[in-house]
Amino acid sequence: MRLGEKSPAAVTGNGGASSTTMSELQNIPENPVTVSPPDVVSRLQEFVSTPFTAAFCAGGVAGAVSRTVVSPLERLKILYQVQSAGRNEYQMSVGKALGKMWRDEGWRGFMRGNGTNCVRIVPYSAVQFGAFNLYKRTVEGWTGANLTAFQRLLCGGVAGITSVTFTYPLDIVRTRLSIQTASFASLAKHQGKPPGMWPTMKLMYTTEGGLRGLYRGILPTVAGVAPYVGLNFMVYEAVRGYFTSPGETNPPWYRKLAAGAISGAVAQTCTYPFDVLRRRFQVNSMSGMGYQYTSITGAITTIVKEEGIPGLYKGIMPNLLKVAPSMASSWLSFELTRDFLVSLGPEKTDPI
Repeated sequence: MRLGEKSPAAVTGNGGASSTTMSELQNIPENPVTVSPPDVVSRLQEFVSTPFTAAFCAGGVAGAVSRTVVSPLERLKILYQVQSAGRNEYQMSVGKALGKMWRDEGWRGFMRGNGTNCVRIVPYSAVQFGAFNLYKRTVEGWTGANLTAFQRLLCGGVAGITSVTFTYPLDIVRTRLSIQTASFASLAKHQGKPPGMWPTMKLMYTTEGGLRGLYRGILPTVAGVAPYVGLNFMVYEAVRGYFTSPGETNPPWYRKLAAGAISGAVAQTCTYPFDVLRRRFQVNSMSGMGYQYTSITGAITTIVKEEGIPGLYKGIMPNLLKVAPSMASSWLSFELTRDFLVSLGPEKTDPI
């Protein structure tokens, strides 16, 4: 074919075997180049339904729900704890103290620091539940059997240390926010709106030694958190197993509620002195608090000498009052959220 001539196939539309007939054109799909996108929703459901992810997300929800439910009692407990010998601003019954808080600060007084607490407790609970689930399955993989009571205690304790290390700066800021507007005569009053979470954290970082200031009191916290979380998980699973009827794999919600309340009360009561030490060390550098502890041993000695053994249990009453609704709502919301997320998966997975 000479230059400039067109191929007969190009003119007539017939190209032998390579030509396309009208009947073949009718069989071509309307959108031949369209490719179905991956099912994002299905993949997301599969991801959140895995045991670790479900426990992680459910732990965050459980923490936020439980802290909000008991916020007034939580703040009152902290005010009792940091009140040293000679302070009488909150030496009164729980009912009168809550009334004083309402008169002094209104509804915001009940919720003071709760926003920061929720910001802290979501990752704290998520890491705690997720870590416990991870450690539990790891140990079960090693032993090939269900966890013993001691193994639950150990896994729970390590999970508690893991979570508190990640979120401790938010915990100390939450304590500062809880007392900065309290009616302690020795504390300087803020003019105007008190600083929030991030300004308080920034101020502590710049004036109290950087990260060292944000982790003030971490040692008594870890010393108390490890046995607290370990006892909490151990007692909960033991009571939950006791409440589970033979042949039943998942007890009703009200049994889970009771198991959560019992486990929380036992764990909190056994480890409460560590919680008092934690709060004291967190405000140890604040002027006007009336104490400057240099060590855990020195703090215990000073508290017992000046305030007696009851000094180590200051705030135990509002703490016990909040344990039942706090732990019950925490475990209930955790189990409901986790079971819902697990049910989204293609296959059923045994609960934790």
